Amino acid sequence: MSADTRQFNFLYAVQNTKIVRPPTRALETFGTTLVNYHLVAELEDDPRKIRIREGRLEAHKPAIITPEAYVQDQMEGFGDQARQYLEFLKQHEDSIRILQYGYSLKQEAFSEQVVTDTLDAVLERVVERVKAADDPFATVIKGVDEPWDVCLVHFFWLHTNASAPINVRELEKAQAQVFADATSPTVRDEVENAFARAEKDPSLVRELGAFLRRQGVFERYQDRFFKLIRRG
Repeated sequence: MSADTRQFNFLYAVQNTKIVRPPTRALETFGTTLVNYHLVAELEDDPRKIRIREGRLEAHKPAIITPEAYVQDQMEGFGDQARQYLEFLKQHEDSIRILQYGYSLKQEAFSEQVVTDTLDAVLERVVERVKAADDPFATVIKGVDEPWDVCLVHFFWLHTNASAPINVRELEKAQAQVFADATSPTVRDEVENAFARAEKDPSLVRELGAFLRRQGVFERYQDRFFKLIRRG
């Protein structure tokens, strides 16, 4: 199979993926999230046959990474097309939350069944069943029968983007509290003064970085520091 054909396959899957019922809660910030998925798709050779796949996605807790760090993606239980799609995302997007914030993704064992009915009727029944279960991390996805795991990657990318602002706020709040508990008021005041000087005079940014490292607080302020560099 050529590279163009592989790309067409996963793009076809992405274009035909619809999140019929998204999870009602964002991904967990400080722990592992287990997302129960229900993927519904017509069989390619018989649209009167509908395949329902059910399984679980495991998302490890997020971690903010910096321009100086690189976290290798982790994908367990996914096929070649899903990996091709993730590589495509890495090459064509600048702000993909699944990569930027270090999420990893694991697809666990699933079950499946084939029923004879219309796609809309099956989706309606599955959505009602999921609503009745009242699982905030359950999702219903309309996708393709092959490559179906690309539909899961696309869902996860969408949900991670939706969850990331919440996760980042909670992570930064927790980090700020740890820093406040462990750092003296004098050091905090000196840091704020150093940032104020560097914001007015970009030539002091290098000196600011060295100061933060000497004080042992660079990790706490690295996001703010890199934003200052980009703005400069």
